Amino acid sequence: MTNIEKSLQNRRTIYSLDKNIKSNEAEITKTIKNITELTPDAYGIRSQRVVVVFKDDHDKLWDKIGEVFNGKVAEEKINMFKSGYGTVLYFSDEETLKKASEDTGADVEKFEHWAAQSIGMLELNIWTALEELGLGANIQHYNPVIDDAVKEMFDIPKSWKLDAQMVFGNKTADPDPKEKENINNRVIVK
Repeated sequence: MTNIEKSLQNRRTIYSLDKNIKSNEAEITKTIKNITELTPDAYGIRSQRVVVVFKDDHDKLWDKIGEVFNGKVAEEKINMFKSGYGTVLYFSDEETLKKASEDTGADVEKFEHWAAQSIGMLELNIWTALEELGLGANIQHYNPVIDDAVKEMFDIPKSWKLDAQMVFGNKTADPDPKEKENINNRVIVK
């Protein structure tokens, strides 16, 4: 098994998190910056944007998400995410996509499609890197309902479109074993 296979095998959705991390914020930030720079983007346009919030800002974020949903999301669920140490917010910059479309003459819809692929790669890459730092993580999609509140909280440009929220922290429980599938149903070799 290659190193990347081992890393991907270890990367799992972890909901049982707390704030007692062994990594420090500087190491997490450096890793996220490096991974963001290394993740490919169509035409090298660099449309991905990341905002990392730690501790108090993380708690305020999840309080705000609960407030925006006004009881439509169970308080226990919000508190489960709030129990983590931080959140990575993933965005695509629509202004960058529009400019790339104008510069190349390609339809902006193509760039939006490619940007979705790129942000997905970035999310997986950062998630896997967090695992390698000994952190657990899970990914949430409370957008677009929370978009305006998040942009206001963290002074995010209007052109940034929120894609996902990744909660991370110290793992307090292991995930259930993953059931093996017949991968030949999804991978065909000719």
